[in-house]
Amino acid sequence: MSSIFKRNNPFLAMHYLLLTLAAFLVLFPPYVVILNAFKGTEEYNASSVFELPRSFFNLENFETVMRIGHMGRAFWNTSIILVLALIGNIIIGTMAAYALGRFQFKLKKYLLGAYVLATLIPSVTTQVATFSIVKELGLFNSHMAPVLLYLGTDVVQIYIFLQFIRSIPFDLDESAMMEGASLVRIFRSVIFPLLIPATATVTIIKTISIYNDMYIPYLYMPAQKLGVVSTSLMKFAGVNSAQWNLISAAVVIILIPTVIMYLFLQRYIFSGIVSGSVK
Repeated sequence: MSSIFKRNNPFLAMHYLLLTLAAFLVLFPPYVVILNAFKGTEEYNASSVFELPRSFFNLENFETVMRIGHMGRAFWNTSIILVLALIGNIIIGTMAAYALGRFQFKLKKYLLGAYVLATLIPSVTTQVATFSIVKELGLFNSHMAPVLLYLGTDVVQIYIFLQFIRSIPFDLDESAMMEGASLVRIFRSVIFPLLIPATATVTIIKTISIYNDMYIPYLYMPAQKLGVVSTSLMKFAGVNSAQWNLISAAVVIILIPTVIMYLFLQRYIFSGIVSGSVK
């Protein structure tokens, strides 16, 4: 393929053109949001959304967002839900993948098929039954309602862990058994430490999914004191209008934690998704 690019410049030019276009499509929306986050209400109404702000040191919008949107409390509530949901997902996901990847039993294929089938059912169609169950359990308007719903192990998570488990030699399990280790000890001391790249990948995927979700917190945690970062944006939008400069400032604040997390864990993303299958 590289030789084709070298011999045919049009192909190489098209290759870089598509990459440039893709980068533009990804980076342009955040660029516009950042520009408008530093504009006051009058400046926003009088200028184009593509114009540079008068000053990038105008932090009034960010102060207003933190005060009116109660962003500190929203981040706290989001952190509680994230930590509990991620711990549960990692424990359940790795244990399920360990059972599916290391043991042979009759219902193994059907169990994997059930995970795939569950992804084909729109979650909206099951919300009436789900809401009734959550309410009967006494979890409505509590942090545990979304945590319980986020604990569902999806098929992507299962397959990421499975790819890594299948690449771990069985010799390690046999050596541990010869030393008298139980299956639980093998999982805890041998398998789980080797799943760190996959765990980092799942952490990023689930964090972004939970962090950006507005539907479940809005439906199961309507109390104002239980607001999360996604529902805090609703304070700046009405039925007929929205304060887009304040929403932009709130979006910038919300983006910061995910960008920081991505920078620390980015080296695991590609390896977590691909390395298992390559090995």
